Amino acid sequence: MSRSINYGNMMHNAMRHLIQQVLEDVARDGLPGQHHFFITFDTQHPEVEIADWLTERYPEEMTIVIQHWFDNLVVTDDGFSITLNFGNNPEPLYIPFDAIKTFVDPSVEFGLRFESHDEEDEETLAETLEEDAPMEDISASEKNDASNDAEVVSLDSFRK
Repeated sequence: MSRSINYGNMMHNAMRHLIQQVLEDVARDGLPGQHHFFITFDTQHPEVEIADWLTERYPEEMTIVIQHWFDNLVVTDDGFSITLNFGNNPEPLYIPFDAIKTFVDPSVEFGLRFESHDEEDEETLAETLEEDAPMEDISASEKNDASNDAEVVSLDSFRK
């Protein structure tokens, strides 16, 4: 197959960079106004660092809320660390940007959803494209469970 532009990966990188910029601003200046975030991430991602009891309680994914109390928010190019309160017990977490599944700010009805495909789905799609079959229309707009009014952009329709 010839070389091609991987728009899906480029969009994912751009959206993760947007999250990085937002979190850097919050780390520096705090949360403005009514802004707050629901961030769902894959607890099985190899670079996620959370307490064992959290992994046991959330074996696949976990949603954190950054709103009233958080501490030690440090943002890097690869992810962020933060201390959150779980039942009056502060717990440090490290979440790489690649582990994030959704990012929602319900105060302004903004959301992003990152979905992954397994290799078999990607191979099937590649074969379909190679055969010049017509592509199906895929809606890029979804609603997120964390905020029914948030506009969520799914990047699946851009993946190859």
